[in-house]
Amino acid sequence: MKTIAICSFFVLFAMVAGLVATTPAAYADHSEVTIVPASGSGAPGCEETADGCYIPSTATVDVGGVVIMSNTDTAAHTFTSGTPDDGPDGVFDTSLLMAGSSFEWTPTTVGEQPYFCMVHPWMQGLIIVQEAGAEEADDHGDEMMMPSGDATATGMLSDGTMVSIWASTPTAGEVMEISIAFDGAEHVNHDISVTQNGNEVLNDEGAHHHDGTGMHTTAPLSSSDPVDITVTFQGYGIDDPKTGPIGEEVVFTNVVPEFGTIAMMILAVAIISIVAVTAKSRVIPRF
Repeated sequence: MKTIAICSFFVLFAMVAGLVATTPAAYADHSEVTIVPASGSGAPGCEETADGCYIPSTATVDVGGVVIMSNTDTAAHTFTSGTPDDGPDGVFDTSLLMAGSSFEWTPTTVGEQPYFCMVHPWMQGLIIVQEAGAEEADDHGDEMMMPSGDATATGMLSDGTMVSIWASTPTAGEVMEISIAFDGAEHVNHDISVTQNGNEVLNDEGAHHHDGTGMHTTAPLSSSDPVDITVTFQGYGIDDPKTGPIGEEVVFTNVVPEFGTIAMMILAVAIISIVAVTAKSRVIPRF
């Protein structure tokens, strides 16, 4: 009886430990975010400050949430999706928003959405759209958190910048999430291409990550086979000319995440359960 009781205790302990170990540290609610222009941003200079020309300069919102664009400045501004270089992309446009006026936008897809002021093109901002309840890096809610634990794969640019990726498990019929980090870098521009068995499942060109980190999502995969990921570096900076080893590629082949914590806990519970059942059936002697 003592052996059975002890084994049962370990089974319970392993299950509880598994739940604790795999519970995310913090989930932030970003169902609504308000963005305002910096005071006096109608004149150049705000782009050189830490806060930027839109506050927050990088805003995070959930899919289906609300982005409130409120003009608290004395000058009229626009909040126009796109970039000054490429122009409006048609996702949203407040038109000329007079002082004291506001505009609301509800995003429907995960991703990064740059925007700018058509009247004052030095004013640029970024909206990060995430799944509801996504884990965050800090209490400010304006930066994405990279997954914890070792990276799925790492590479390096010729200037010494480490490039790391964290990938979810490839599963047939489901999208694959790929987080990327350029260690110690800011305002990183890159392309990313993902293929599975020769078929392209993601081709994201012109991605820009203010803090050097970001997330990309593939189309639903056709199988659970590994994927190949190619990251093409397109320079550091917001405006041209950009710097760094532009055009360099970092290639990750046969990407499959490592055996994770959940699987380890399930295996541990299974092994302990087998020991408990074996002890009960007296296949191994009692002590």
